[in-house]
Amino acid sequence: MTLRERIQEDMKSAMRAREAERLGTIRMLLAAIKQREIDERRELDDAEALRIVDKLIKQRKDSASQFIAGGRPDLAEKEESEISFLAVYLPEALSPGEIDGLISEAMTAVAASGPKDMGKVLTFLRPQMQGRADMAVVADKVKARLGS
Repeated sequence: MTLRERIQEDMKSAMRAREAERLGTIRMLLAAIKQREIDERRELDDAEALRIVDKLIKQRKDSASQFIAGGRPDLAEKEESEISFLAVYLPEALSPGEIDGLISEAMTAVAASGPKDMGKVLTFLRPQMQGRADMAVVADKVKARLGS
């Protein structure tokens, strides 16, 4: 079962269970996937759909922090609940030890020697870590290791 099929099945179950908030979030996700497919004139694979899920979660996190800063905890709570509905579609997160191991492998594979090789390392890591780790945290770790 593809990720898109799983999302569609979850939409049907949310309809049956009359879970309005979950249903709205799933519909928003499907709309984002369909929009991307229309823009690119092809069907997306699971990795591309996962990138969309990851992007939507990042947007929700940014919005939640802005709402908290603006004194609107009610709206921040709504964003957090949407994050929980979207996070179901992400693969299992990597542990810090696994992230460090993958960074070491990537640095060896691309023969990274300094800060100028950071882009090569991140490009090598992105397919392996997409949706499984916060790429901003990974970039900071790579930068620290290449800077020393």
